[in-house]
Amino acid sequence: MILKHKFIAKRYWKDQSTAMGQSDVLAKSFDDVINLSLGDPDLITDDIIIEGAFKDAKAGHTKYTDFRGDPELRKEICRYYKEEYGMDVKDEEVFVSTSACLGMYLALEAILDDGDEVILQAPYFTPYPQQVELARGIPVELPTYEEEDFQIDTGRLESLINERTKAVVINSPSNPTGNCLTVETMEKIAAIAKKHDLIVISDDIYTSFSYQNPFVPIASLAGMRERTIILNSFSKNFTMTGWRIGNIIAPDYIIRTIQQINENVVFTAPSISQRAAIYALRNRDVIQPPMIEEYRKRMFYAAERINEIPKLSVIYPPKGSFYLFMNIKESGLTSVEACDLILKEAHVLMLPGNAFGNCGEGYVRIACTVNVDTLKEAFDRIAKIKEFQA
Repeated sequence: MILKHKFIAKRYWKDQSTAMGQSDVLAKSFDDVINLSLGDPDLITDDIIIEGAFKDAKAGHTKYTDFRGDPELRKEICRYYKEEYGMDVKDEEVFVSTSACLGMYLALEAILDDGDEVILQAPYFTPYPQQVELARGIPVELPTYEEEDFQIDTGRLESLINERTKAVVINSPSNPTGNCLTVETMEKIAAIAKKHDLIVISDDIYTSFSYQNPFVPIASLAGMRERTIILNSFSKNFTMTGWRIGNIIAPDYIIRTIQQINENVVFTAPSISQRAAIYALRNRDVIQPPMIEEYRKRMFYAAERINEIPKLSVIYPPKGSFYLFMNIKESGLTSVEACDLILKEAHVLMLPGNAFGNCGEGYVRIACTVNVDTLKEAFDRIAKIKEFQA
């Protein structure tokens, strides 16, 4: 809906609603809809986290925290990076944010001057372009393609760089493609960032869901710590979407700027959510393995079912995240047409690929956030759609 009113800022007169925002309405289209549209897991937060946070709330952790976040949580984040990746992260390089989504906006607001350009690895997380624009920057789409394993082509990347380019946003494992950037690709990106003096914003949201190879932070590569902003979230790695808690790791001068901005936005992240995050990190070796295995099972099952349907396909084996980017090009349908057909005929809700950038046309994103039995029912229905048959 487009709302033109004198009391609404003109920059919002143009309809900027997204497919993700519309999915809640579409999910109510039929009584038996199987919702594979949003990345909100069906699993709930582990009891260890809930009970620990509840105990700390009862003990009085219900007040504002330090402006950069609970010192105990910041210490755990530094320890995590040392234990997992061998990186020495200093306390002053850590900021606890009210979600990584807000973290992205804070990072962009901290580094962008009006008209600065930000190159976005596409297909991208749907909010990126508008987040750049909210920070008065200009988003620039960097397409990646299935034929190239959704790796970033560095020649294509370099061709987009000009005197206004300030940053490059990467996301691996990727939402929506499920792709993981190789270390070789990241080393080439790092070389370009150093050559052109750019900042890399690394959206590290699905680090636990890297099925083929261990996750490697681009910030751990030589010469990249001083030009990388890391965004982390507890939403997906610990099924804590509703807690709205994440963190940023960046050079200390960027963190100080982010803190100043955040004090005028939400002041501090929720204290109870920060306590929950402490218990998540401390108990990750117990909490995460069964969760990761469950999503691995779902991803592989869904990918196999997709590749059994004549005019549908997906990269196999799945590489990361809990999303599959299903290729529907052989059907002759657009992404929106395919999603509409699947909803109408199979009562299964997915998101059109073009919601994730122009290069997402011809694809549909599937979130494997339901169990295998429900996925089986979804693909049993989809397999009957005549437009997908040979």
